[in-house]
Amino acid sequence: MTALLHPPDSLPVLVLALAIEAALGYPDRLYRLAGHPVTWIGALIAALDRRLNRETDPPGTRRLAGVLALLLVLAATGLAAGSLALACGALGFLPGLALCAVLAASLPAQRSLHDHVARVAQDLDRDGLAGGRRAVAMIVGRNPETLDEAALCRAAIESLAENFSDGIVAPAFWLGAGGLAGGALYKAINTADSMIGHRTPRHDAFGWAAARLDDLVNLPASRLTAGLVILAAAFTPGADARGARHAVRRDAGRHRSPNAGWPEAAMAGALGLRLAGPRVYGTTRVEDAWMGSGRAEATADDIVRALALYRRACGLLWGLAAGLAGLALLA
Repeated sequence: MTALLHPPDSLPVLVLALAIEAALGYPDRLYRLAGHPVTWIGALIAALDRRLNRETDPPGTRRLAGVLALLLVLAATGLAAGSLALACGALGFLPGLALCAVLAASLPAQRSLHDHVARVAQDLDRDGLAGGRRAVAMIVGRNPETLDEAALCRAAIESLAENFSDGIVAPAFWLGAGGLAGGALYKAINTADSMIGHRTPRHDAFGWAAARLDDLVNLPASRLTAGLVILAAAFTPGADARGARHAVRRDAGRHRSPNAGWPEAAMAGALGLRLAGPRVYGTTRVEDAWMGSGRAEATADDIVRALALYRRACGLLWGLAAGLAGLALLA
């Protein structure tokens, strides 16, 4: 038994971890008791931001400080996750595999993403626009008060598509490629980008390294996500696989993000919608290209349709992982 750090041993870990997380999510009691790996990583990032990101320093110095902060976060995360993987490997095949899978199940977020997006549709139906705005504010960074019903529904679907890529497919990809340490390192990079990778006066220089590295590590997952959504559309009643494929070819590269356009375009084309486009974050209007050429007037029913497509895409991801694990074990 190896240390579960790389294929083929990391692949059955991935298969079990995806199944555990889909079935159970991350227990609320455990979160209240001990937090979550992302909150632990986030606390370290916040401390380094306070300590190293001095507003009196010139931009070049702050950029170097950001590189140092990112390296420290990655070193701490890699050491902790690698040590846990080694400990799991020392237990023997079945006990080590089981324990490592339980630990790795904290990395993807299939169940929580589904529940948060579903709540937008539910609250919109029950409480109207005010309820939908409260629910969507939990999953998007844009100003909910600027959203009418159609924009609110588009925001929820866009968040579902993008977070399927960077919250599920990407950690699964790096977990399969690098075991528990690979998945944890990806989550550290993604968390750093979400916290400091913004083009604001405070973080434009300090968060440069985190933002650029996050773009790089998400490249394979965003393309894989688009493929999963296209394939899932072929098995989802009312979805259009050909439309998804066409939208990806035409629109994915027009998005301001090198990665977000792929899952968003696939989702838009599959559902016959138009996603992305101009948006307001806080008080800042961001101009972006539209993904897809369908309806802009999205509804709560479209959120429900998007979730059905998402569930099938998650199933395909699990099937892909299981197939690769089977091939690796037979080789």
